[in-house]
Amino acid sequence: MKILLVYPYYPTTFWSFRNAMKFIDRKASFPPLGLMTVAAMLPESWDKRLVDMNVRSLEDDDLLWADYVFISAMTIQRPSVREVLERCRRLEVKTVAGGPLFTSCHEDFPEVDHLVLGEAEMTLPLFLKDLRRGMPRRLYVAEGWAPLDETPAPLWDLVAMKDYAAMNIQYGRGCPFDCEFCDITALFGRKPRSKPLDRILAELQTLYVWGWKGAVFFVDDNFIGDKPKLKREVLPALIDWMKARKYPFYFYTEASIDLADDPELMELMVRAGFEEVFIGIETPHAEGLAESGKVQNKNRDMIAAVKQIQQAGLQVHGGFIVGFDSDPASIFDQQIRFIQESGIVTAMVGVLSALRGTKLYRRLEREGRLLKDSSGDNTAIDINFIPHMKPEVLIAGYQKILNTIYDPKQYYQRVIQLFKEYRPRPQASFHLQKGHLGALFKTMLFLGVLGKERFHYWKLFFWSLFRKPRLFPLAITYAVYGFHFRKVAEKIKGCGMFDGNEGWDAKNGYV
Repeated sequence: MKILLVYPYYPTTFWSFRNAMKFIDRKASFPPLGLMTVAAMLPESWDKRLVDMNVRSLEDDDLLWADYVFISAMTIQRPSVREVLERCRRLEVKTVAGGPLFTSCHEDFPEVDHLVLGEAEMTLPLFLKDLRRGMPRRLYVAEGWAPLDETPAPLWDLVAMKDYAAMNIQYGRGCPFDCEFCDITALFGRKPRSKPLDRILAELQTLYVWGWKGAVFFVDDNFIGDKPKLKREVLPALIDWMKARKYPFYFYTEASIDLADDPELMELMVRAGFEEVFIGIETPHAEGLAESGKVQNKNRDMIAAVKQIQQAGLQVHGGFIVGFDSDPASIFDQQIRFIQESGIVTAMVGVLSALRGTKLYRRLEREGRLLKDSSGDNTAIDINFIPHMKPEVLIAGYQKILNTIYDPKQYYQRVIQLFKEYRPRPQASFHLQKGHLGALFKTMLFLGVLGKERFHYWKLFFWSLFRKPRLFPLAITYAVYGFHFRKVAEKIKGCGMFDGNEGWDAKNGYV
């Protein structure tokens, strides 16, 4: 068999960091870990190639080479998926599809030859068994959740590491919380499951042997779902492994805000090499937290919790949402104030969207408020339900948040605010990688000379160089991030309701 694995194009959003890639001569943030892991589950004798459409274009010759094209995607990649499937149909190449998009919306893709849904450890072996017998079914659906003991290491030889800003590995799946708007528990369950420790260390060793240095993203949706195991087993082993190799990597991941309640866990994470953590803050409004089932965020001083994590040695990146039914008219100013006071530099703010498989989707469907499927892009002005707030007020308020927090003055103030709180690990060392020196000079030209942020850029440049020299590389990194976020915010501003061509349609939402 000749298998082509295709990862569709991911549009420019806060998460893509596409505007930042130009500064470091990389093409994408991360390689497609899911497809590389699926490839490792296929027979070793099969020919395998991978095309990441975020790195290079997909050619007809690629498709014609293959016996089967395997596609995995998230909801936001749907437009690119449609294009790939149409090309496969036209060229009469058989397709096998899986991943979050197809698991949630498989009925939307009648053109796919074989749908292998849910966790591949459960369904892919069944497909392969039927394929060997010459009788593959069209639909394979997983029942229950897969143990991760036998999940193979991804095939890293399918990608060129030099194309990516960071590498990624998966430790576990599942989240103990069940927020109304989130589809993670529908996809992976509420009981955290994890790979054996020796497999995690083996995957890190592979990256190390291949010469990777720098960022490694633990892609778990909630890395701290099983705190006792982390503290007892995983983090102590990571500390020893990193120390023995002179700290070749730094890690970042996603976690819940209750991380702030566990000083021992934070200390172990920092000693193991974790420097950043993404946390779903969502809203400073208590009623919004209650409405969305964000129980872990309720009844706590959220700004104090963020600062505890920063002072422990972890930069906090935050997710924020507007559009809850309980949001008051003041929510936009509340969000701005919280983001500025907390020093969360990387603030991913989006409009609430109802994804299939979520409790929110089912509730809005019962209430007759659903309008269409979500695009998966929470930075798009693409409300897929009837909100309680007037749509034009919601969109204008959302744009106000972005225009404020990514204005250079406000943004660079947050970087300095973070640096005043942040206590990096003593053993942290900056690894100069290919493209970093060039990135410094590019920022000096494009941000420090030509950019509208030039005054604030040089203020941060010299402030960090003389006051926080260990954080100087991070200051340059955040300057680049700021450029990317501002470009995305400007794109969203350009989609505003102020040119007379957009409006609220009762059937289609905001168009």
